[in-house]
Amino acid sequence: MDAAAQTPPLSQLLPADRSEGIFVGRVLTDDGPCVVAVRGDELADLTPITPTMADLLERPDVREIAISALAGRSWAVDDPSVRLLAPIDLQVIKAAGVTFAISMVERVIEERAAGDPQRAQEVRARVQSAIGGSIADIEPGSPKATAVKEALQAEGLWSQYLEVGIGPDPEIFTKAPVLSAVGAGAPIGVLERSAWNNPEPEVVLVARPDGRAVGSTLGNDVNLRDFEGRSALLLGEAKDNNASCAIGPFIRLFDDGFTLDDVAAADVSLRIEGTDDDFTLTATSSMSQMSRTLPQLLAHTCGAHHQYPDGFALFTGTMFAPTKDRDAPGMGFTHHEGDVVTISTPLLGTLINTVTSSEGAPPWEIGIRALWSNLASRGQLPA
Repeated sequence: MDAAAQTPPLSQLLPADRSEGIFVGRVLTDDGPCVVAVRGDELADLTPITPTMADLLERPDVREIAISALAGRSWAVDDPSVRLLAPIDLQVIKAAGVTFAISMVERVIEERAAGDPQRAQEVRARVQSAIGGSIADIEPGSPKATAVKEALQAEGLWSQYLEVGIGPDPEIFTKAPVLSAVGAGAPIGVLERSAWNNPEPEVVLVARPDGRAVGSTLGNDVNLRDFEGRSALLLGEAKDNNASCAIGPFIRLFDDGFTLDDVAAADVSLRIEGTDDDFTLTATSSMSQMSRTLPQLLAHTCGAHHQYPDGFALFTGTMFAPTKDRDAPGMGFTHHEGDVVTISTPLLGTLINTVTSSEGAPPWEIGIRALWSNLASRGQLPA
């Protein structure tokens, strides 16, 4: 299936009030990748000034550059000759897991069901009976969290997922290699041999090397529930496959009218539309229900204990817990080839991708050496 056929014009991926914000991203042209800023109905090419997004975001005058720097050239927002890339490039792609109580419970269920979706319903009933909804009110690392841990251990229900969900240390892992993320409109992939998988709609913070977030975008942390459920040691294979990480459409830079507090209060909507069975699933993640704050997640990612010289992008987690049956009663949700996944919020716009297999998605071929070679051939590398 042609994913591009499922993607609306770029102008429809941007927020309706895009003039109120500062948006930067990356597009692929005939010459190669370009760093761009959205200016009205045009995309302004910033590559001659900042050849990579990492360069742009580290500049103290990043907002001024995005708003008014003389562009090398420009394209109409809906010019069919340009294609959106993931709006990050040299940043390391990190992710925080189990940051919402609902997803925390679902991870426990995956573990107890050993990756078998047919057992999930039975395990879900037992776990929810034991912990109920009160776990959402527990401050991670608090004395109350310790007491809950001891009680659940006594019932034989303690889990490594509860440990990172309400324990002192969050789960922070590397989601995907540098430059491997796909952008809006690109196919997203799940392994052919996975029988239980789902999208994970998330807000992504984009940070400088000092760990300070300078903007935000949307992401799909595609996940194989059967793999991770069989063993947490399969997290790498469950999370990191060809086309299994989508980010976009653009980074909205923080300014006086858009701050980290706005992100923390955002609602993120998800819609999945099956093209082979007329299946539809909708859900909403409310960032306000996170069990940890965004500054806490940033601090656990970057600091004296770990540095990122080119900055990093941090998936902040999801409360999406797909339990709606699709193929058979008790089997829950899993992707089909051709599913159209739409993730959106009024603050950041819309990220839309079509599901295929990781084996069938376009191979990842443009790494750091290829990017540097392309920029050098265009005379875009700094002296």
